[in-house]
Amino acid sequence: MSDLDSMKTDALGRIDAAADLDALEGLRVEFLGKQGSISGLLKTLGKMSPEERQERAPAIQGLREAVADALGARKALLEAAELELRLATETLDLTLPAPEAPQGSVHPVSQVMDELAEIFADLGFAVATGPEIEDDWYNFTALNMPESHPARAMHDTFYFPDTAPKGGRMLLRTHTSPVQVRTMMADGAPVRIIAPGRVYRSDSDATHTPMFHQVEGLVIDKYIHLGHLKWTLETFLKAFFETDDIVLRLRPSYFPFTEPSVEVDVGFAIDDKGKRILGGSGDEPGHGWMELLGSGMVNRRVIAMSGLDPDQYQGFAFGVGVDRLAMLKYGMDDLRAFFDGDVRWLQHYGFSAYDQPTLSGGVGAGA
Repeated sequence: MSDLDSMKTDALGRIDAAADLDALEGLRVEFLGKQGSISGLLKTLGKMSPEERQERAPAIQGLREAVADALGARKALLEAAELELRLATETLDLTLPAPEAPQGSVHPVSQVMDELAEIFADLGFAVATGPEIEDDWYNFTALNMPESHPARAMHDTFYFPDTAPKGGRMLLRTHTSPVQVRTMMADGAPVRIIAPGRVYRSDSDATHTPMFHQVEGLVIDKYIHLGHLKWTLETFLKAFFETDDIVLRLRPSYFPFTEPSVEVDVGFAIDDKGKRILGGSGDEPGHGWMELLGSGMVNRRVIAMSGLDPDQYQGFAFGVGVDRLAMLKYGMDDLRAFFDGDVRWLQHYGFSAYDQPTLSGGVGAGA
């Protein structure tokens, strides 16, 4: 316990001394991030005996709550000071005349969503949607995730106090995979859909936000195999990044809802400015491999729980972050800026309402 007390004293002292929001965010990741010191302590609880857990769990949870509260309080103070400084230095001339034409732009996420819909519509995919407030049967159980799966933990998922119709818990969906289950249960097979939408996970840094956008694809039919998945992904990425020089590498992985599962890497090169340019094999000199998405053949248990016969139907599924695709294609380096609402950022990265993606003109022609 003395170790936890000293850790708490050190953490609270460093948080109180944080000079700015960037330093505070670094401390949050250090203590409460996925690889943070306190998160590491929480992960050890599952390996303890019931007696040890009963003794240690309250102290570790208390440490986490104290650090989280201190981070929140310090963040509020720093944000208030930053706002006061901005109010003192920024001015707005309210006497300027209104613009002759309406001003505004299409958000990059909306633009990429339209690009995805255009590409996959040409491949015969429909767009499916589902509720963002989901129950844990659709979000976890029907996707073959066991009760002990880390994604079900409170520090990864936003839960509601309400009880779900099937007796579980209500939550903000952590992926759009429940749409796949709902579509199979409602429409049967064959299925060929993409499921774009907002998803929610308890994480925040330059490449993660509590709310982000994801698109998942699902194909269920007879005689579907891994070759169909690779061809579909290659065709999609070539159209999206508007280059035929796309080389994919499939690595074995593990996801509860697919078997076999594969991580998909794409080859890239580094230009003179240090920017990654997709293209070529990652094994060439001066090139590398970048992990882009997860995919695989749909697990038989998922097909069965969705009301279909796994001996008759097979299929593949894949998922990728829409925000990450936008960052790669249009050169953005901080995911948090997507949701700050800064007009200057939107004016720089936004699209005209007339820049409708078309395959004939190039899905990114208006960028």
